[in-house]
Amino acid sequence: MLGLKLPTDPRWVNIAEKNIDEILIDHAHCEQKAASTAISLIVSFPEYTDLVTEMIALVKEEMSHFKLVHDRLINKGVVLGRDRKDEYVMDLIKFFPKGGSRTTQLVHRLLYAALIEARSCERFRLLSENLEDKELAKFYRDLMVSEANHYTLFLNFARQYGNRTEVDEKWQALLEYEAKLMKNLGNKESIHG
Repeated sequence: MLGLKLPTDPRWVNIAEKNIDEILIDHAHCEQKAASTAISLIVSFPEYTDLVTEMIALVKEEMSHFKLVHDRLINKGVVLGRDRKDEYVMDLIKFFPKGGSRTTQLVHRLLYAALIEARSCERFRLLSENLEDKELAKFYRDLMVSEANHYTLFLNFARQYGNRTEVDEKWQALLEYEAKLMKNLGNKESIHG
């Protein structure tokens, strides 16, 4: 369903489970960045009323997810701490060239967002199916469903605003590029790393 070309190495779950506090910290930061992305799309493309409407709802949802994760950290006595760079995202955004029309810029941002949500969904599925802590596994299962909805939301908007054939070609090329990135990832205690 997600279209990912290279699945996460299942051994990543072992790394995640041994470093679950680090995973939760990274996850909290991912939720903040997802809300920030939605706000940025509102600020950058206010003329797209249907996009703005959906991004308002998404900001609320992502911040509610951030609160859920942050509350878990508080309950564990873990401090969130400062954000760390997400190498996956930094490398991913190098794929499309800078510039182009506003529509092209929007489509590229939507495709990046769709792929990040798809990979997060896949990682949450792995956690939901493999964590020994069944309550935490259920927590990730519930979030996995939201991530899948976010992935399709962004991809559908990209297809709506861009030429469908071109968008689908770009999407497939981005998926191939991401698969190459993933060959060097899956060995860190982070959601995307």
